[in-house]
Amino acid sequence: MAVLSVNVNKIATLRNSRGGDVPNLVQVAKDIEEFGGQGITIHPRPDERHIRYQDAFDLKEIVTTELNIEGNPIPKFKKLVLDVNPKQVTLVPDGDDNITSDAGWDTITHQSFLKDVIAEFKAAGIRTSIFIDTGNPALIEAAATTGADRVELYTEKFAVEYGKGNTRVITEYAEAAKLAKQLGMGVNAGHDLSLKNINFFAKHIPELDEVSIGHALISEALYYGLQNVVNMYLYKLQDVL
Repeated sequence: MAVLSVNVNKIATLRNSRGGDVPNLVQVAKDIEEFGGQGITIHPRPDERHIRYQDAFDLKEIVTTELNIEGNPIPKFKKLVLDVNPKQVTLVPDGDDNITSDAGWDTITHQSFLKDVIAEFKAAGIRTSIFIDTGNPALIEAAATTGADRVELYTEKFAVEYGKGNTRVITEYAEAAKLAKQLGMGVNAGHDLSLKNINFFAKHIPELDEVSIGHALISEALYYGLQNVVNMYLYKLQDVL
């Protein structure tokens, strides 16, 4: 069964919208773990518009499952990750003004840069993952030569096409996941996965190690409650045989 890591960026956005500390990010992370969540993901941006850098240190103190920090490895981000020393770091090539991640790495063009960054994180004992598009197998092959432990499949295209009734798009992801495993890397996935599509995705990606879900999960929790939604995802991830 793939591990469910819950991205809590939207909790931080809600907190920051009024100032103060409501909802309390640390308490929500504790609750998610108590409800069965198997990891906590955060994606701090340089302007700290949702996750603050201090949040990473606060969460490191209380997360008992897996803390995954996503972001573009600019110097400030690299220092944060090395200081916090999470279980996993996910490298994402987003700009400072991105609302959300919208592309994977060009692992061929940025090969040397990624090798250096990954070597530094791995020397600190941090598992590394690269956010990547799935349409070009050469990018998966190049990801393996960077030394990355895992790739995270960028699933927006899957979610959009699945919503239109085009289930054939899953073939692209299945082939990418299979290739990544053959090259010795683990397989994560994230972006626009939801209760509507997660079961189909997981059933067709047997190599899947972990999913990171935030926006949809928190939105669905408005209707069903956070505890219910976490358990609904766990059930859908288990029901893949």
